[in-house]
Amino acid sequence: MNDDLTIHPDKTLDCVGLFCPIPVFNTTEAINEIEIGGVLEVLTDDPASTQDIPRWAKRTGHKLLKFEDQGENFRFLIERTK
Repeated sequence: MNDDLTIHPDKTLDCVGLFCPIPVFNTTEAINEIEIGGVLEVLTDDPASTQDIPRWAKRTGHKLLKFEDQGENFRFLIERTK
């Protein structure tokens, strides 16, 4: 995973307060709204997302660039690959 100082997301998706499966559904929609090679930032407080979003990225072929546990929230940086 990369150092996020050099990663500038093209879009931020705020899923704080939403729980499984909504963050994954919203991430699917949001990733399709950015260009291939673009980066989606996903913010969530759903503990299930720490497993769901990396699995989703692997299953769909997108690249998880970074995962960060920010205490109350989780932050994901995902590159659209297709």
